[in-house]
Amino acid sequence: MTKTHSILVSIAIILIAALFFFIIVSEHGLVDLVFLKQEREKLVKKNERLNQKNLSISIEIDRLKHDPEYIENVARKELGMIGEDEVILKPQIHQESKK
Repeated sequence: MTKTHSILVSIAIILIAALFFFIIVSEHGLVDLVFLKQEREKLVKKNERLNQKNLSISIEIDRLKHDPEYIENVARKELGMIGEDEVILKPQIHQESKK
């Protein structure tokens, strides 16, 4: 092997090593790719949670529009309402007087 040939091989090896280093740590390299994949996975999971929440809200809206029993149930639980023919009875609590 001649001296020129070995210098060219050394330069080629250094260039290949530099290229691999650039591919790994550059702005659009493998490190960035791994980070972007992790970020994408987080966004996909968040999107799934939001889709589930939207679906449950959509179902509740539909029930509030079309299900009188559900509307009555919500009115009783959340608003404390009673029916027209109902009466609320509150027991009186007697406190014993101190002697």
